[in-house]
Amino acid sequence: MRLYPVLFSLSLFACQPDAPKQFAYGPTVTVFEHEPAEKPAFANTKLPTLPEGMIYVPGGYTQMGSEEGLDQEKPLFWVKVAPFLMDRNEVTVGQFRAFAKATGYQTEAEKFGDAGVFSDETKEWTLVKGTNWQFPYGPANGPAPDNMPVTQVSWNDAQAYAKWAGKRLPREIEWEHAARNGTNSRMLYPFGNETVMGDKFMANIWNGRFPDHDRVSDGYHRAAPVGTFGASPLGLSDLTGNVWEWCEDPKISYDDLVKQAPVTITPQTERVQRGGSYLCEPGWCHGYRVSGRSGSTAETSLMHVGFRCVKDL
Repeated sequence: MRLYPVLFSLSLFACQPDAPKQFAYGPTVTVFEHEPAEKPAFANTKLPTLPEGMIYVPGGYTQMGSEEGLDQEKPLFWVKVAPFLMDRNEVTVGQFRAFAKATGYQTEAEKFGDAGVFSDETKEWTLVKGTNWQFPYGPANGPAPDNMPVTQVSWNDAQAYAKWAGKRLPREIEWEHAARNGTNSRMLYPFGNETVMGDKFMANIWNGRFPDHDRVSDGYHRAAPVGTFGASPLGLSDLTGNVWEWCEDPKISYDDLVKQAPVTITPQTERVQRGGSYLCEPGWCHGYRVSGRSGSTAETSLMHVGFRCVKDL
């Protein structure tokens, strides 16, 4: 199990159109090296009744990445994404409890006997005994309420839950397409370019200088109940901050992704995380931007990493 922070910086970019270079990337995504000269519209017909707790994400074309971000966010490329359904909120402790009760599932943190917690006192990550999805900050800090995003779940744990729920984890491309509101919005965040609008905080992030001081201006030093900060124009909550979210994909360079380079999965292979967390602030981690990326190995469990699921149409 590895514990480490990943750094991020600011992003905005526009790309000139060129002849498309195309290949299939999963059953619902097509990748282009450059902007397609033509963009035929999807037949985006909303379902008459959506599954409870899910939001319809329209199909469309999105430009992935950021020219002004980190190297891992470059080069920019275009994708065509078929419509799909996405959980409105991050999976909650209560939802994960229902899964564990129904299946008897034990998370990897429970099997290891510990998980990763960032200490306010030492300003370091440490493995704390007895830490798991029920006690994400350690037993001494009490259990997590059912309306909190479930954390201390590994990528493997998230996969098990998604399968039980009849869903799957989002592909990284689908996640960014949804965060760009299915319209290739070029805003820094799903809701705009500022995390505070008027006197309203739009996301649960670190307010101050990490790790020395958190002003807690948004009301939460750690995770907040899902949906606390409202929703994106599509109706999705917490795509900015709160907790990082596991995605299906191995974390590879965009060069390799565009070239469809073969990927060999090993225990050391990192899986993508998206959305940033309450530990992020621009001075060291601006990962809650739409284009921000992180990753950890599949068995890693941390107090600021959770997930949400998607479903194919």
